[in-house]
Amino acid sequence: MTFDELSHQIFKKQSYLCVGLDTDPRKLPAHLLSEPDPVFAFNKAIIDATADVAVAYKPNIAFYEAQGPKGWESLQKTLDYIPADCFTIADAKRGDIGNTSGLYARAFFDPSAAGLDFDSVTVAPYMGHDSVTPFLDYPGKWVILLALTSNAGSADFQRLPTDPDGTNELFETVIQTAKTWADADRLMFVVGATQAEVFGRIRAIAPEHFLLVPGVGAQGGSLADVSRCGLTKAGGLLVNASRSILYASDGPDFADRARAEAQALQAEMATYLKAYTS
Repeated sequence: MTFDELSHQIFKKQSYLCVGLDTDPRKLPAHLLSEPDPVFAFNKAIIDATADVAVAYKPNIAFYEAQGPKGWESLQKTLDYIPADCFTIADAKRGDIGNTSGLYARAFFDPSAAGLDFDSVTVAPYMGHDSVTPFLDYPGKWVILLALTSNAGSADFQRLPTDPDGTNELFETVIQTAKTWADADRLMFVVGATQAEVFGRIRAIAPEHFLLVPGVGAQGGSLADVSRCGLTKAGGLLVNASRSILYASDGPDFADRARAEAQALQAEMATYLKAYTS
């Protein structure tokens, strides 16, 4: 999916909602456990309930890896089921030396080599450009680089000052440097919703890049603050919600409740698109 195609879907659906498919087998509704593949049955129902109001889906790869080969089968079926008009994100947070990164990229981007066919993958920048650029060797595929995450421990390194007067922090250096590796049509940044106070600084550095924003919902981030400071004329945001949608109910009505949560977020997003992009 290209930059323009993603932007088009945002304005068509009046939404920049990304649904995180962090599907935990221990939290599935009991009535699904008799299904041949309970994880896929759950994901299918969530996708059916939200596809008209979501522009992206983000399976967290750890939830599937932890299940062994069956988990990878569930992931492949889920990826195949996601509608073509939705952007797909492998939330893998990979980061290694160049030749290993090349194999990670193949795993998520190259179905001809028995890999998956995601639109994008999340990548850790700590090891530098030669660990990131192998993911950019696949035309049309995106790198979503970790910049400023939503967890409390992000302050340990990401907020460290990188100049004597403390006006520049490590996450800003990451964004400034990574912009030399790829343009806004191939590179996004992860910025947590719990860090809304620095969105203005981030937009000063990267005014056109899309931002993947976790932390709205169960983690307490403010959609209003993120939208006011982060939206661009092209949309520019993918705001992720996982637990608040997936586990809105643990009963037979789980898909209906998930839809209600997603619709509420979409309705709020529509007001912000009108206010900040028109």
